[in-house]
Amino acid sequence: MIRLAIAEDHQSLIDGLELLLKYEDGIEIVGTANNGEELLKIVKHKEPNVIITDIRMPKMDGIQAMGLIKKEYPHIRVLAFTMFDQDDAVSQMIEAGASGYILKNTSLNEVLKAILTVADGDTYFDGNINSNILQKDASQKSKGLLTKRQKEILTLVAQGKTSREIGEELFIGIHTVDTHRKNMIRILGLKGKGELLRYALEKKYEF
Repeated sequence: MIRLAIAEDHQSLIDGLELLLKYEDGIEIVGTANNGEELLKIVKHKEPNVIITDIRMPKMDGIQAMGLIKKEYPHIRVLAFTMFDQDDAVSQMIEAGASGYILKNTSLNEVLKAILTVADGDTYFDGNINSNILQKDASQKSKGLLTKRQKEILTLVAQGKTSREIGEELFIGIHTVDTHRKNMIRILGLKGKGELLRYALEKKYEF
């Protein structure tokens, strides 16, 4: 069960998200907040495992709130939901520990997909975000950007295994493996499958 908390200073957006998720199986909205301070209280008392938060909010912004939350509750997955696509905002959220970053002009179905993706332990970044931010220092930051599942897959890629073989070994579908491959290529700033294999071979002793 995904226990979701929403932090957003525009109540209309909260209402829209609540309407979208109200009847979604496997998701329970445990609290909503209009600022970072309220979000911290919800985290303490309601124990969400996924948070979707705006960046710019009164009293305490999303970056400050997430920094405090990740220190005390590192297991909580955080998805940034904002109108800001500036490089510094994206970079700050990633450094603070965000598992995903989507823009407010994203469709509601895409928001749902992002929530499910980060809850599953993966990362999700809006396709309109400057990919150079995700590419920056990828080799140094890959351990922090890649999920545990992605590291497992990368290790098997280094062993020369196909997506089918990886899926069978990890008990996941081929489509899931291919999705992880695409995400890793994007996150690491690589050009394609060939570069992913080369990267995996170079880094195989680090994972």
